[in-house]
Amino acid sequence: MRPSGRDLSEMRPVSIETGVTKHAEGSCLIRMGDTHVLCTATIEERVPPFIKGSGLGWVTAEYGMLPRATNTRMRREAAAGKQGGRTVEIQRLIGRALRAGVDRVALGERQITIDCDVIQADGGTRCAAITGGWVALRLAVDKLIKAGIIASDPLVDHVAAVSCGIYAGQPVLDLDYPEDSEAGVDGNFIMTGAHKLIEVQMSAEGALFSRDQMNTLLDLAEKGVSQLVEAQRAATT
Repeated sequence: MRPSGRDLSEMRPVSIETGVTKHAEGSCLIRMGDTHVLCTATIEERVPPFIKGSGLGWVTAEYGMLPRATNTRMRREAAAGKQGGRTVEIQRLIGRALRAGVDRVALGERQITIDCDVIQADGGTRCAAITGGWVALRLAVDKLIKAGIIASDPLVDHVAAVSCGIYAGQPVLDLDYPEDSEAGVDGNFIMTGAHKLIEVQMSAEGALFSRDQMNTLLDLAEKGVSQLVEAQRAATT
């Protein structure tokens, strides 16, 4: 039995509310169970120096957790004077994942920054940030198309992410914190809407896993991503 009482292949309730901030070109609040992430998209008519003049666009991301997103207060990273290694790793992951679903030629020489701020954490914050980040990106790109700034849609497919793992010896979908903290195997699966893999993060956290178990987790991830893509569609159409 999972701590939440969910079936092994059951996602937490997912909701995506759009237009939650006034100024951002795209914004949403994604809730995956008790994990809540605010995602905003900012369009800038510039690109990083290393691609300037190439005609290619760029999508990047920043990620952070509010001090009371967790059970105990975390010190703001700005107060510490630098970002932690986990934060840097996650925001690079979000940027890589979202760029995989973008035709950067069609985007043109401009940058879209996705800011992902965790309001409340209960496991799977990076997956929620990627899934919600795509929605914010979709809304920002729609504004560029509507304004006639770009001629064709640069988003080639949906991008979504979900966690899977081995908990109490069983493969489970969409780990919450009680499961994540005790899982023998923990993985994050990032896919397109067509189930093409963008990135897989898998690690043994106390138990080794077989090829068959990994295939089972991949099947669970495909099911979860399909549900997340449907939520993305509902939020953006």
